[in-house]
Amino acid sequence: MTALLLVGGLVIYWQSSGDSGPASAPATARRGGQVVASVRGEPRSFNRFVASDLTSVLISELTQGRLVRINRNSFELEPWLAEKWESSADGRTHTFHLRPGVTWSDGTPFTSADVLFSLRAVFDPKVESPIASALRVGGQPIRAAAPDPQTVVFTYAGPSGPGVGLLNSLTILPKHKLEAALDAGTLATAWESKTPLTEIVGTGAFVLREYLPGQRLVLDRNPRYWRKAADGQALPYLDRLVLEMVPEQNAELLRLQAGSTDLTYTELRSEDYVAARRGEEEGRLKVIELGVAPDADAFWFCLKPDAKKGDKRFAFVQKPEFRQALSYAVDREAFAETVFLGAAVPIWGPITPGNKVWFWPDIPRYPHNVDKAKEILKSIGLEDRNANGTVEDASGTEAKFTVITQRGIGSYDRGTVVLRDAAKAVGVTLDIAPLEFGAMLKRLMACDYDAIYMRPLFTDLDPAGNMDFWLSSGSTHLWNLEGKSPATDWERRIDTLMLEQASSIDPDRRKMQFEAVQKIFAENVPVLYFAAPRMYYAYNARLQGVVPSVQRPPVLWNADSLSVTP
Repeated sequence: MTALLLVGGLVIYWQSSGDSGPASAPATARRGGQVVASVRGEPRSFNRFVASDLTSVLISELTQGRLVRINRNSFELEPWLAEKWESSADGRTHTFHLRPGVTWSDGTPFTSADVLFSLRAVFDPKVESPIASALRVGGQPIRAAAPDPQTVVFTYAGPSGPGVGLLNSLTILPKHKLEAALDAGTLATAWESKTPLTEIVGTGAFVLREYLPGQRLVLDRNPRYWRKAADGQALPYLDRLVLEMVPEQNAELLRLQAGSTDLTYTELRSEDYVAARRGEEEGRLKVIELGVAPDADAFWFCLKPDAKKGDKRFAFVQKPEFRQALSYAVDREAFAETVFLGAAVPIWGPITPGNKVWFWPDIPRYPHNVDKAKEILKSIGLEDRNANGTVEDASGTEAKFTVITQRGIGSYDRGTVVLRDAAKAVGVTLDIAPLEFGAMLKRLMACDYDAIYMRPLFTDLDPAGNMDFWLSSGSTHLWNLEGKSPATDWERRIDTLMLEQASSIDPDRRKMQFEAVQKIFAENVPVLYFAAPRMYYAYNARLQGVVPSVQRPPVLWNADSLSVTP
């Protein structure tokens, strides 16, 4: 991609280059073949506007398109369904020119009307889309107009730090298939798992052909896909992509080693590295190092007031001192060694060293100190008055909680054990309850839990692309989902700083404001982080065109350029 800044003029002009239009073909790329990949759970929906679980997002990546996308290897912005755009000097107006000749998978022309429909749909209050908050500038929805079928003009309420990059979040859905549902107020339930797959059309590289709940999803190549390889070949190379549902990581590794699975949705576990290297030495697998993960396992309590009425424990869980004490209780060096077998780095916040632009090394830290943790708990009235090993408040309410986590994930199993033992050392009792992914997600969305241990993923490395996490009203504001107003003064301060940060076009100011956000977050620890793993990935040696990413999915983000050797 190239960028030309007209310093004395009115616009910044972006033009597609060879890298962001035609894909570079692997030296041995050939047409045809099938790839089998594993996923961990069922899709909640085939409609990206209402589902943000990993499988639903992956299916959207494979079947749908956006005007622009962030390349997950270079992290540069690329033209996609739009071939170019111009931005006004004040950064508030962006004019997009759509690629000519693009059609939906059913042959219907793709036009600016689809873009306007998608923007209207994502902001419809009945849809309650989890991605809507990422498409606001200055707290206001992005607006758009279409002067003709091939042009869309977006207007922002104010300047935006990510600028056009915000539109990486906007999946474009077909107006001709979904407008009736939107008008009827039923878009939130459209394209559910029972929907006939012929009704689900897209502009992505693949189309859904078969769905067997609990078993597999089968996707065929989209013969009307718009993208070409550098040599002019139509993409994707593959005829078919099969997503097998394999919730257990042990089974996933065995399938990869046996050759029945070509690639996995996630990176290798630490304990799988030696076995994968052995497979590489035998010529069956290839292993690559991705770097430090930009996301990490996390632990948090439900802090939603309405969900915890009558729970006497809620009074002390709400205190930041309680969460600080737990942070002091955990030895992060030992955590990295035990949970990730040493292939990890200690962290104290959600931004890891894997996010090189936004990581702040001076974030407030909680060095391991059991005595300090006990002292803090005592300062808020929690002591082991009856000598049973669990602290309680003056009324006798014990600090005893159930932690839910996803069943079958190695790092979750080990991480919750380490956390349980660390908490026990300071008088806090944690009982671990592994659940199937769907059950855990349901409990999470309803705030029907004491605490959760899992790895939430950021969809964007730029914090302004993850406003749904940072803002108190956000759909992934984990500890208090979609609050009607900030529940605390510190959350109100984060709201203010994040809105200012997202609307600034000064990189230095944005960085300074986000450091202030990280400081407030670390002081109040609504979510505890302990270690970010070093990531390794293994895949079948017959795959060609693999371009790895530290973000999930590590390989399937570039599925249209994958091919297989004979």
